[in-house]
Amino acid sequence: MPQLDPEFWISQIFWLVLTFGVLFIILSKFILPGISKNLENRKSQIVENIETADNQRLESEKLNEEYEKVILESKLKAKSIVNDAKKKLIDDINKKRDYLENEIDKEIKSAENEIMILIDNSSAKVNQIAIDTSSDLLKQLIGAEVNKSNISAIVEELSRKRKDKYYDI
Repeated sequence: MPQLDPEFWISQIFWLVLTFGVLFIILSKFILPGISKNLENRKSQIVENIETADNQRLESEKLNEEYEKVILESKLKAKSIVNDAKKKLIDDINKKRDYLENEIDKEIKSAENEIMILIDNSSAKVNQIAIDTSSDLLKQLIGAEVNKSNISAIVEELSRKRKDKYYDI
């Protein structure tokens, strides 16, 4: 076995040093700088991505706060619009109710006045009918003309008594 023979050890050490030396030079000058450069690029890209993510997170938080603020303002504005509309509707309803109540009161007073006029006129007409009927009955019973002024006084006296009894005027 030549590896164990001391005569070949020097040449083996030479080739070992030469091979590992060349390998070390190639690795240290060409391959390791590329790997180191890639690691630095990756590290800088990761740091940059983290910074970008933090910036975007902060920006999204700001936008979210603005969004919440806009939503709150919109809710408050909508609530005030609804309250204003509700107040306006209540005011309109109250105005219309007051107007209708006034109109109804006017109609009631007008109807009461008409009823009073009818009551006053009807009692006069009833009295006249009573006078005429009484004078005709007395004329047929007695056979002579009776003084209408006496009959009208009696009828008016009776109607006043009954009017007080039936109408609380």
